[in-house]
Amino acid sequence: MKVKLGSNAYGKNAVNLSKIIRHPDYHEFKQISVNITLEGDFETAYTLGDNTKILPTDTQKNTVYALAKDYFTSSIEAFGLYLANYFLTENPQVAKATIHITEQLYRRLAFDGQAHPHAFMGVGPETRFTNIVQEAAGVQISSGIKDLLLLKTTDSAFKDYIKDKYTVLKEADDRILATQCEATWVYTTPELDFDAVYQKIYTSLLKTFAFHKSLSVQQTLYAIGEEILKENEVVQEISLIMPNKHHIPFNLEQFGLENQNEIFIATDEPFGYITGTVVRE
Repeated sequence: MKVKLGSNAYGKNAVNLSKIIRHPDYHEFKQISVNITLEGDFETAYTLGDNTKILPTDTQKNTVYALAKDYFTSSIEAFGLYLANYFLTENPQVAKATIHITEQLYRRLAFDGQAHPHAFMGVGPETRFTNIVQEAAGVQISSGIKDLLLLKTTDSAFKDYIKDKYTVLKEADDRILATQCEATWVYTTPELDFDAVYQKIYTSLLKTFAFHKSLSVQQTLYAIGEEILKENEVVQEISLIMPNKHHIPFNLEQFGLENQNEIFIATDEPFGYITGTVVRE
């Protein structure tokens, strides 16, 4: 029997890093987790146990911490780009470097309208992330947000769907729309103020969700993607995952009471799972 090595890669995952960026009158705090994946000329390491082309994963970890001192001074995208380029250019055996960074979000505490210079609170459970894929031919950058909890108490309906012998769901003119949203978008260029673009996309997502009169989760998903592409020419496409976190009206009639769309049972499972990608033509 003949065999050969197929696709392969190696790297270091969950490199957890916190950094204080010190400004003269205030601090920034960054907390990230970095995954590194390298692909290239590593066949003999697998087939012969020859490690002469292997950059130890411990070295990869140390590189993240060392480079963070001078080069993690702004966005996770900018730092990811620097890391990917470093691993590619410093190691001729590497053909592709992929850097995935997840950021736990914090914001400065504020009192009496004034932001505290060095005290923070976690923003959650949502996290920001980016994925950088660097090859000799170029770089691909996708970024996004995960576990963004969104809910609105009205301006959501669901009607005119298929009704077969197993359908018991009642049509709704006015229902709770709740989701735990994940959005991933693809940038067209690495030459960006990534923090500014991220904030613009984030605001657009929230605003569209809040003001869109929804006839379905699918329609709201498309409206969010369409608006983000309309407002951001540097975004090529956006993919959204919007599970429908159901809130079921509770039957108060058994107690002689009328439920006027006020009392609900929040359910974790099962839930509707809606996905879609909006792309430029």
